[in-house]
Amino acid sequence: QVQLVESGGGLVQAGGSLRLSCAASGGTFSRNGMGWFRQAPGKEREFVAAIIWNGSTTSYADSVKGRFTISRDNAKNRVFLQMNSLKLEDTAVYYCTARISRWLGVRANEYDYWGQGTQVTVSS
Repeated sequence: QVQLVESGGGLVQAGGSLRLSCAASGGTFSRNGMGWFRQAPGKEREFVAAIIWNGSTTSYADSVKGRFTISRDNAKNRVFLQMNSLKLEDTAVYYCTARISRWLGVRANEYDYWGQGTQVTVSS
């Protein structure tokens, strides 16, 4: 059973940056495709970014492309989401996810494990 714990969320002004971190345990992290999703109040959970097992391939939602960067450190069992040029509409709870497959996915039902989420609030 894989456990995921997110950290790094908080309150930031529009245009600012945050770096989310996700610590994984209980599995073989280097074999898992990893992703980040987010859910804003009153909205459905949406895909943000994903990365394959060795970090060589990534995918991003159009809304964050060019502003967010997903990366991973398999030696430390961590995945990161660097968020730059934050906008008000980036406000949401951000979830770290892992899938048994080595490859990335862009749909929530492709992922097998979820963290509890970390709140990101962007203010004007």
